[in-house]
Amino acid sequence: MTIQEYSQSFFFGFKILFRPIKNFYELKFEKEGRLSVGLTLLAAVIVTFIMKRQLTRFIFQDPMLDPKDLNIIVEALGILVPFFLWCVANWCLTSLMEGDGSFRDIVMASGYSLLPVILINIPLILLSWFFTLEEQGFYLILNSLANIWMMLLFFISTMVIHQYSLKKTVAVVLLTIVGMGVISFIVLLFSSLIQQMYAFVYSIYKELIFRL
Repeated sequence: MTIQEYSQSFFFGFKILFRPIKNFYELKFEKEGRLSVGLTLLAAVIVTFIMKRQLTRFIFQDPMLDPKDLNIIVEALGILVPFFLWCVANWCLTSLMEGDGSFRDIVMASGYSLLPVILINIPLILLSWFFTLEEQGFYLILNSLANIWMMLLFFISTMVIHQYSLKKTVAVVLLTIVGMGVISFIVLLFSSLIQQMYAFVYSIYKELIFRL
């Protein structure tokens, strides 16, 4: 893929913002999108959230979060884990419900759906230094707009990529959220079992070493 092709696929994301149904269709069926662009936007969201934690004016920061305690790995996982949980749960579910989208399509479309967060959050960092506390409502409205716009694109991408009706899409999205919870529970349960097994084997090892 050339730089020109990558650039075209990147700027194609801006078309999705305003005509999502038509352009998500082109993204999948006319190969207008690129997985690499979707992953680039995912990485950009991580950078955006780190910048927001570090550079937003303190009066708009969560008082429970100290910028000095920022952990880049934790921040990255806070984006990556929900993103891929969504993709995996959606793929598992739509595979059983005759969805047309592949796992690659889901990751790519979900990546493009993150664009509103990037476009709104970066200006919000700058605006936080000009807004007063009395204007916090405008700040919160813009922040909410980014999240609502993103969730709307996730919804439309699911409907278009899998060629579902509106009613079926609602059901699939709700079941995907439930599936994310189930996968998280299974992973945590499995991790707990691994830790217990490790502790048990290690205790036996120490006992044997002590006796020998």
